[in-house]
Amino acid sequence: MKFIAQVKLTPTAAQADALLRTLEAANAACDAVSELAWNTRTFKKFDLQKLCYLSIRETYGLSSQLAIRVIAKVGDAYKLDTTTVRTFRRHGSIAYDDRILSWALPGRKVSIWTLDGRLSIPFLTGERQLAFLAYQHGESDLVYRKGEWYLLATCDIPEPTEQEVDDVLGVDLGIVNLATDSDGESYTGKDVERKRQWYAGRKKALQAVGTKSAKRRLRQLSGRQRRYQKDVNHGISKNLVAKAKRTKRAIGLEELTHIRQRARVTRPTQRARHSNWGFAPVSPTRRRWPA
Repeated sequence: MKFIAQVKLTPTAAQADALLRTLEAANAACDAVSELAWNTRTFKKFDLQKLCYLSIRETYGLSSQLAIRVIAKVGDAYKLDTTTVRTFRRHGSIAYDDRILSWALPGRKVSIWTLDGRLSIPFLTGERQLAFLAYQHGESDLVYRKGEWYLLATCDIPEPTEQEVDDVLGVDLGIVNLATDSDGESYTGKDVERKRQWYAGRKKALQAVGTKSAKRRLRQLSGRQRRYQKDVNHGISKNLVAKAKRTKRAIGLEELTHIRQRARVTRPTQRARHSNWGFAPVSPTRRRWPA
């Protein structure tokens, strides 16, 4: 079972500068490789590596393995679309593998390659994420977001032993009540809707003001409502899973695929609530509770 563990790096100012220069150099190399791939119509990773491996190492000062990861990033981008030249954000994420990144879990540090050589950088994470990192396997993405540094590590968690179930706990997802199970227990969406309305009104007022301080405040508010709703939904899902586990029942969800296309709303307030509704489509192989 694949799981992504997120850790926050806490580099010194000098280390942060080295990370930033490394990220910028790697993405500049991606643009150069992409231009070469486009001009020569060479989109496969192995063929690209033969064309530009040595040149991008010399030009951008990358290690051998990071140069390979750069070429792989460009090749993966062209897998999606070869009808337009691919470009890369200056501070886009870069994948690190075990040859250029290693974890020291007891000390909560990572050893990561940069243009200034290997750096040992502390990281912060919760106990649950730390336990997952014991199963870290494969690549980790170095991410620069709003001045902070993160590593998104791929962890291959062993599959838990399947539990025998006696029944099914049905769960109906909605907007007024975010979830209602077949035992009649409901999780209201009043707080989520109140938060949504507050943030929508606040953003509208700040946008109307348009000053530098208003724009700065808008940047500060960015993503808060989404993160709040994500936390509420996560808490509900944990409660439902714990209840099903305690009562030895499977969980059945109604089919919500294409619900945004099927459900029609006309009023602006209804459209806003409908678009804000958090749900996940159900895999056809999973058991469903009849809607």
